Parts: sequence; C-alpha cells; structure tokens
Amino acid sequence: MTATRPAPTTLIGRFVRLDPLKREDLPALFAAIGHPIVFAGGYGGGPSGYRDNVDDFVAWAETYYAWDTGNPMAVRVVGGPLDGTLVGTSTLGDFEARFEAAHLGWTAYDPRVWGTQVNPETKILMLGHAFDSGYGRVKIQADVLNLRSRAAIAGIGATFEGIVRRDRLRADGTWRDSAVFSVIVDEWPEVRARLQARLERYGDTPVEYRERG
Repeated sequence: MTATRPAPTTLIGRFVRLDPLKREDLPALFAAIGHPIVFAGGYGGGPSGYRDNVDDFVAWAETYYAWDTGNPMAVRVVGGPLDGTLVGTSTLGDFEARFEAAHLGWTAYDPRVWGTQVNPETKILMLGHAFDSGYGRVKIQADVLNLRSRAAIAGIGATFEGIVRRDRLRADGTWRDSAVFSVIVDEWPEVRARLQARLERYGDTPVEYRERG
C-alpha cells in the first residue's frame, strides 16, 4: 500500500471525536490547555512557551501548529455531561510518504482529563488513521525531561528507540534532548489491543473531569 498524507477527516470513537482543528477553535483550545502545568513538561517549547491570555495564545498557535503541512486535530468528548467539549489537540505530521513514516505529536489535553479515556482512544484513532493511510512507522517523542509524557508514551506500548541529543530549541532558547519512541505497522494489532483493553475498563462511563493537578 502506498503511503499518502491522510485527508483531513473526522474520526469518531466511543469516548472522543477528533475533528480537523480550525482557527476558530483556538479560544476553546486555550480554555482547555492554557495552563502552566501543560507547558511545564515541555509542550509548546516548555514553560517559556506558555501564554496567559487567549489573544497571545491564538497568535502563538498560528505558528506552532502545522496548519499547512500536518493534520492538527481538535479532541472533543463524546457523550455524558461534557459531550462536545474540546479537551485537547494532537497532530499527525512530518509526513515522509516515500519512507512510510509520520510523526504523532503536538499533543496536549486539559489536565482534568489526564488519566482518563481521552488519550488512549485518541491514540487508537490517530495511529489507526496513519496505518490505514499506508504508513509503516509512526514516531512519538517527548522532551527527555518530561517524565510524565515519556511514561504515557511507553504505556501505550510504543517502543523506545533512544535519545536524540540537542534535537530542538525550547522556548527559552536552550536545546532539548528528545526521547524517541515509535509504533510500526507490524506492532499495531498488539498496541491497539492493549489500548482497547484499557478502554474496556471504563465500560459505558463517559469522560468526566478530574481535579486539576
């Protein structure tokens, strides 16, 4: 199967729905992820990338998200009292169709949905979309200092490949090392089953906010 950039489309699961992120979504996205704790671990270039008001966040987002070269998505809750609420974002990007390689990243969620159904089902939908589009390897990475994100990536069953040193600039001008993981198409059935098993623990209970850390 020849890899092609996935067409922007809505992906629907039991607990979340992923829609192509639009600029008009940015104020709602700020309400979800515009918190220092989200940026503290390295998102958006780290703490110095944090914007404390919606106007500055929208201006920052104009250049941060891969609007033209990637597929940024808005993550919304399906069902329950939060039905339709935008709770985060994630992106498929860095497409290298010739090598069947893509990057799943730029991921952040409202801290009140950390540890819920949101991340595992988002990963199922986005990884499945990549592999269905002919990709054979999906990279997922995090700042080497972001132990919470690294644990979450390992927890979905991604394989740790190593540390890329001096990989990219943080917002404060320092260089970060990146912890690189991947899921390849041969591993996808096992990874998908692992994620689905996690979701089964919730039964029909919808996504609910937890106390923000």
